[in-house]
Amino acid sequence: MQDLWMLIKYLFLGIFQGFTEPIPISSSGHLVILQDLIDLRLEGLEFEVLVNFASLIAVLIIYRADIVRLVRNGIGYIITKDSRQKDEFDFIIYLIVGTIPAGVLGILLGDAIEGLKTVQTVGITLIITGFALWIIRNLRGRKSEGQLSWKDAIIVGIAQAIALIPGISRSGATIVAAMLLGMKQQTALRFSFLLYIPVSLGTMLLSVDDLLNQNLSELWLGYTIAFIASVIASYLSLKWFMNIMARGNLKYFAFYCFIVGALVLIFL
Repeated sequence: MQDLWMLIKYLFLGIFQGFTEPIPISSSGHLVILQDLIDLRLEGLEFEVLVNFASLIAVLIIYRADIVRLVRNGIGYIITKDSRQKDEFDFIIYLIVGTIPAGVLGILLGDAIEGLKTVQTVGITLIITGFALWIIRNLRGRKSEGQLSWKDAIIVGIAQAIALIPGISRSGATIVAAMLLGMKQQTALRFSFLLYIPVSLGTMLLSVDDLLNQNLSELWLGYTIAFIASVIASYLSLKWFMNIMARGNLKYFAFYCFIVGALVLIFL
């Protein structure tokens, strides 16, 4: 019975992380809160990396057509120098540039960031996320993919690096930065989630040894359940969030972050 309850906890963690990863309310922060509520302590980053990789699979499925187009036209531009393919080539370069800040900060300050995973920190940073979302609630940018610049890529990349702090939403931080820079909502959303791909892949590759050194004979079933649950929840959540972005209803996520952040600080 105890083992069954433990598997149910992993299922909840997978669903919870998967659902909160695409939307701007911080999946890492909610994972900290949920672990505290259900009294399940997961030491280290291995579990979080695994379920984040599950979310990556959902992102790859949803954006598969964009990825194929970018790769095809990016390679085509390198070979032919066809100006019609230059926008896609530049977009790939901007994604690479935008990945660098989070990669560098994650390597240099990984242990310090891990030490910030407390419910008190999450309560404060959720409120900060709420304020950021409130600021952009009515913005409607004009920049499309072909109008982005190096500055845009660097600033959004820095926002993604700041979101390594638990409670600062990665999607929220990157979308806020992108929209403050004047990007259209659709462009901001696409750039944010395509930017998630190299970061998630890199984190997973760097964590392979740690995952393999885990006692998988005891953890494999719980991890597998959480992984599958996270893939499904991430897919459904991202499709839902794309519709919300199209309607411009980000203020509701701001309200949510204010309320949850305040409740965490008061009661946990």
